[in-house]
Amino acid sequence: MRGLDKVNGQVVDVQIFSGSMATVFGLDVALADCRYPVDNPTGDAFAFLTIRETGAADIQFEGWMIASAPALSALDHSRYDVWVLRCITS
Repeated sequence: MRGLDKVNGQVVDVQIFSGSMATVFGLDVALADCRYPVDNPTGDAFAFLTIRETGAADIQFEGWMIASAPALSALDHSRYDVWVLRCITS
């Protein structure tokens, strides 16, 4: 995953394992599943994410994000942006 703080331009890369959660700036990002084409493990990643502001119960985003088209299903947050880079296969 990659996160962007739109206010100060800071970028951070975070590795999240399926079934776990990580904090990316002020967001809690839970990764339920990460998939890729069977015949091309280095191809497009598809990740099912649930994103909340840290300490909040309201869901900011829940659904599949596609690495090659992050704008297709994007997080709509005023300060932060999060997108999928790839699935790690080993």
